[in-house]
Amino acid sequence: MSIFKKVMGNDFSRLHPMLQKRYNLPEGTIFKASGIMNEIKGGPKWLSPLFRIGTKWKLLFPERGKSIPFSITNTSYITEDGESHVHWQRIFYFGNQKRYFNALMSLDEKRVVIKDYLGEPHVVYADLAFTVTAKGHLKITSLNQRLVLGKLEIPLPKLFQGLATVTEKYVDELGCYQITVHVENPLIGTVFSYEGKFYADEDA
Repeated sequence: MSIFKKVMGNDFSRLHPMLQKRYNLPEGTIFKASGIMNEIKGGPKWLSPLFRIGTKWKLLFPERGKSIPFSITNTSYITEDGESHVHWQRIFYFGNQKRYFNALMSLDEKRVVIKDYLGEPHVVYADLAFTVTAKGHLKITSLNQRLVLGKLEIPLPKLFQGLATVTEKYVDELGCYQITVHVENPLIGTVFSYEGKFYADEDA
């Protein structure tokens, strides 16, 4: 059973049927899609060097713009230890330049949260809460975060965290998924955000 289906429990059935299809990723399956980000924007310009450094870990990038081509690949698999993982590869195409926003997710069954390791190699860890809205949309919220330094993980104070809110829905009239991502810091405000739409490869 998909880690996302497990973490949402009975609420999973309240998702739009196409979101259920997208997030019901049994081990050994892959979801691929592509689309357009209507706009990618970020915070103050002085953060640009940090975002540029982040490209080394396939986590952050300094480019911003409108109508940016985008692709996503979710790969579900079982590790040698028998743990279910889902790898997220998100690629943004700025002309000939590819920028990545990658992550590796697994399930903490005791705490009923998704464990999210961001970057390659991992740089930041976050607990993720998955909830379903009254309209059948998916809402993902980041909780506690840690800085990852090899095998060492250091809890980050709230003032240094980038708290993410993701809303994903399926629009029947357009036959596509729509997504909004907003990352905010208590001191800085908006750090990074994007919103757009994408089509599953099998539906394109």
